[in-house]
Amino acid sequence: MKLLFIGVAAASAILFSACNSNADKTTDHSAMQHEMDTMKDMPMNSGSTSNNATTSKFTEVFAHYQHLTFALANDDSKEAANGAKSMGEAIAKVDKSGFTADQQKSYADLEADMKEHTEHITGNANNIEHQREHLETLSKDMYDLTKTFGIGKPMYKIFCPMYNNDKGAYWLAETKEVKNPYFGQKMLTCGEVQEELK
Repeated sequence: MKLLFIGVAAASAILFSACNSNADKTTDHSAMQHEMDTMKDMPMNSGSTSNNATTSKFTEVFAHYQHLTFALANDDSKEAANGAKSMGEAIAKVDKSGFTADQQKSYADLEADMKEHTEHITGNANNIEHQREHLETLSKDMYDLTKTFGIGKPMYKIFCPMYNNDKGAYWLAETKEVKNPYFGQKMLTCGEVQEELK
């Protein structure tokens, strides 16, 4: 029992120091701004890299979700609000034709929840902590959306163990590169890839 306690304590200390050591790293803000600008300027509704028509319905939703996470990683609450607003608009435009009855029910539940969270993020352009709280649940919805419908390209579930008083939270990204939207510049690279979604 004593050895188990020592092992758990050592693992916790290593994880804590690994994430804290990232707090000292600096980021090239212009590079992150370029990524955000690239996401904003992506052509929307041009179809997906997948041949599956169902997955292409969500291309714009995922693009704006990425815009939102990049903005929060860059501690830019106003840009996060813009990304969330655009995401909410994209959610409303999803073409549900061709969904099976089960898919329609699944999407209706996710759609209502995602709209609520994008509205909270949009309406709190001066409260980044509140935006991040809603990102946590929005990311769960995006995960469920990806698992249910797919998006035709790999996405990565990245987990930050320290967010929310060490309860942790995850977000989805198009690359394995960690840019933490929950802590931003304070601990930008704190997180690890937990799962690859296809």
